[in-house]
Amino acid sequence: MKQVVDNTLPESAVSTRNISKNYGDVEALKNLSLEFPRGQLTSLLGPSGCGKTTLLKIIAGLLEPTSGTVEVNGQTVKGPGPDRAFVFQDFALLPWATVLRNVAFGLEMRGVAKSEREAIAEKYIKEVGLAGFEQSYPHELSGGMRQRVGLARALSVDAEVLLMDEPFSAVDEQTRRKFQEDLLSLVQHENKTFIFVTHSIEEAVYVSDQIAILLPRPSRVHEIIRPSNFRSKGVDNIRRDPEYLDIVDEIWASLRTYVE
Repeated sequence: MKQVVDNTLPESAVSTRNISKNYGDVEALKNLSLEFPRGQLTSLLGPSGCGKTTLLKIIAGLLEPTSGTVEVNGQTVKGPGPDRAFVFQDFALLPWATVLRNVAFGLEMRGVAKSEREAIAEKYIKEVGLAGFEQSYPHELSGGMRQRVGLARALSVDAEVLLMDEPFSAVDEQTRRKFQEDLLSLVQHENKTFIFVTHSIEEAVYVSDQIAILLPRPSRVHEIIRPSNFRSKGVDNIRRDPEYLDIVDEIWASLRTYVE
């Protein structure tokens, strides 16, 4: 597969070194090493069951690896920490809390004063396109709006690394495309490191600075791809760009033998 080599990558914000994870007799990950460049979005892409979410949870500190280490800013991960925030696939919102309270919840748990945390929450509620819904409750929102609340909550705690587990899988195609465009804008303006799990080849190529293709378990990195030429051509032109189309086709050719 064609691979773009870039020798001017920024330093890594996150490093996984020889990560293995066993569930009893099942070997989910095996000696998996991967660097996640600071300020960029890396997608984890591969067949179902290849360990993408397992790796994400190990980086988050929610799972302990059987062997190997994860480093964030050079510090070994020993559990969850304020340098990382998780955007869940199922929203994970507090049903009894307003949008404002949900978005501010992480700051509330850190003991941030109410006026300060609400001001921060309002900023990110506006940034994700939910201004005017601050006093709404999750059951009053569409699936797409609830996902925006989850994203705003992750952004509000100002973590350096955002871990996103298939965050757009539960919304319709039109909303998903809008989310993808918004995500590109966030990556550009937030100066955070995004680690993004997806099953969609097209989505991975569209949003990513780097794509790590994982093989079926025991999972390890098969290939790293860094799309380059179409990134500066604007969101409306990416899907028509020959490089985008070529990379989508090449990834599918690489993965199709692993799809049952």
